[in-house]
Amino acid sequence: MTRKRKRVEIIHPPNLLKAKVGGKLAPLDEAAIARAEAALHTISGEFQDWIEDHVDQLVAARWRVETERHAHGAMARLLTCAHDLKGLGVTFKYPLVTRIAASLCVLLEAKNAQSPPQLIDAHVDAIRATVRQRMKSETDPIGLALLQELEALVAEHLGVPAKVQPGDPAGQGECGELSTQSA
Repeated sequence: MTRKRKRVEIIHPPNLLKAKVGGKLAPLDEAAIARAEAALHTISGEFQDWIEDHVDQLVAARWRVETERHAHGAMARLLTCAHDLKGLGVTFKYPLVTRIAASLCVLLEAKNAQSPPQLIDAHVDAIRATVRQRMKSETDPIGLALLQELEALVAEHLGVPAKVQPGDPAGQGECGELSTQSA
């Protein structure tokens, strides 16, 4: 018994993505990068004031959480402040603030877990102390010990193993990926 073969046609759709994206990227303009770095250096004297303002906002958000008994809006504001500091810490030359704030984000974003007020307070106080004491080095022994303890407490609270990431000062992952990993 012979089977009749069906004819197969392969269709190759055109790649329109290249046209939409605009083709190859232009080479980096080294002069523009140098101008941007010079502008950043010019305003770097303001960084201390700016980070202190952000820390004040974090402290105010923490007090709001306490006075409003962990209301959703107050917790959302606290998370926003923590996330802002996570992103700005390295920019303002405070990599420890970035990592402590990332640990606070992990704590606040945890699903099905009530964030202990004492652990929230410990994070906020650690950020305040880091900025007040101008611990700008990620290798500051006191700041590093404080960070590691906070990350371990968050991991313990969430029931996951602590994940050490000494080579990730900028908090490369999302808040939930920085300090913990799934068991």
